Amino acid sequence: MPEEPFEPEIIGFCCHYCAYAAADLAGAMRLSYPVNVKVVELPCSGRMDVQHILHAFEHGADGVFVAG
Repeated sequence: MPEEPFEPEIIGFCCHYCAYAAADLAGAMRLSYPVNVKVVELPCSGRMDVQHILHAFEHGADGVFVAG
């Protein structure tokens, strides 16, 4: 039985005015990104708290990035 390739679950915390706007524009232009990347909108990446990152890892995320 062949094993499926590893697909990491990635959580991206994105600033509303910068990175999230870019992700939203990509969606409007019908560009795609991998389904294993989940984007979470933040009011500002400067408000990001380490507890949010730890919570993502505790609930199964393999990777986290913060984009401002």
